[in-house]
Amino acid sequence: MPSDALARAESLIALTPDFPEPGILFRDISPLLADAAALRAVVDALIEPFAGTFDVVAGVEARGFLLAGAVAVAAGVGTVPIRKAGKLPRPAASVSYDLEYGKATIEMAADLPEGTRVLLVDDVLATGGTLRAGRAVLAELGYVLAGTAVLMELEALGGQQVAGPVHAVFRV
Repeated sequence: MPSDALARAESLIALTPDFPEPGILFRDISPLLADAAALRAVVDALIEPFAGTFDVVAGVEARGFLLAGAVAVAAGVGTVPIRKAGKLPRPAASVSYDLEYGKATIEMAADLPEGTRVLLVDDVLATGGTLRAGRAVLAELGYVLAGTAVLMELEALGGQQVAGPVHAVFRV
């Protein structure tokens, strides 16, 4: 059962039907991010299962960056980005993966020593392809996955079977 603070945080996620296309129910986390108490509650919940087990937080583009930065500051560690292809000046590793509607590629720079323990953070676990690719790019660079955490999991899409185990603060 979520705490009162987490229940309040979850209530701030705005639902927008038919965005970005018909049939999609978009979950906008902007109101949650704008509320300091709600943001703190979810950051603490993202960290809790992994406290003390990671040296840096990797955030997946784009909303994952926002959460990863907050998690890193709260945990007293740094943060690194996992970006869409073509966005990094010095990509060292890239992984391509399938989306529901096509293909995508993510990249990461080799700015950390091999063996660095990394907490992988994103906003949503849907079908799991992005997080599976994130894990693969970390492994390709010789980093150790300390865990994977997301703000919310869309359970009906089965992402845990593809990218699990993934810690989710909210399951919808």
